Amino acid sequence: MITVSKEDYLKAILEAESEGETVISATLAHWLKVSPPAVTMAVRRLKKDGLVRVNTDGRVSLTAAGRKIARKLTVRHHLIERMLAEIFGMEWYKVHDEAERLEHAVSPDFEARLLAKLGHGVACPHGNLTELESPASRRRRGLLLLAQAEPGQQVEVSGIYERDRQLLEFLERRGIRPGAKLRIAHRNYDHTLTLTSGIGEVSLGTSAAEKVWVRLANAKSASRNSV
Repeated sequence: MITVSKEDYLKAILEAESEGETVISATLAHWLKVSPPAVTMAVRRLKKDGLVRVNTDGRVSLTAAGRKIARKLTVRHHLIERMLAEIFGMEWYKVHDEAERLEHAVSPDFEARLLAKLGHGVACPHGNLTELESPASRRRRGLLLLAQAEPGQQVEVSGIYERDRQLLEFLERRGIRPGAKLRIAHRNYDHTLTLTSGIGEVSLGTSAAEKVWVRLANAKSASRNSV
C-alpha cells in the first residue's frame, strides 16, 4: 500500500536528485524535517516494497516503480499549483505549501480534468517546468543562477526554488518573482548583490541568490532576432 508518507519520501528523493544532491538518509531528514531514525525506518519499508535501492555507500535511489510514483506526484503538484494561481488567483509564493497538502487527495479523474483545463507545457507559478530539472539541464537552456550574474547585466527571473516559503516571501518583498526584470548594480565586498528591481534598489545575499535562476535579457532578445 502506498501511503501519504511513502509518497512524500519518494517525491523528496526525486526533488533532491533534481537539485543535484546526493541523496542519503541525512538529506531526507533535512528535506522532510524528520528524525534520522524515522528516515531509517521509512527507507527500510520503501526498499522492502521495491521502490528504492540503498547502495553500500548509503546513497538512496529510486527504482523504476518508485520513480513512476514520484513522477506522478510531481505532475499533480504542478497542476494544483497552476490551478490555485490561474483559476483561484492565489499568490505565487503561497501555492507550493497548499499543493503539498492537496496533491495526495487528487484522483486520476480530477487530474485529467485539470490537465484538460490548464494544458501542457506551462511553467508553474514559480517558473519551474513540470519535468523536474537538474542544474545542468537549466544551464543547457541558457539559464544561470542570479548569484553568478555580473554587475551591469540585465536579467529576467526564470525560476525560483519553491520549497522554502520564507525565501519566497523574502524575494517577493524585494520585487524578485518569476518574470521580474532585474539589473545587477554591484557585487559587494560581503558577497551580497545590489540589484534594481521593480520596487527600486534592493540587496540580496548569496544564499538567496543561489536559489534564483535567471536568463540574460540580451540573450533572450538575441535568440528572438536569430529566428
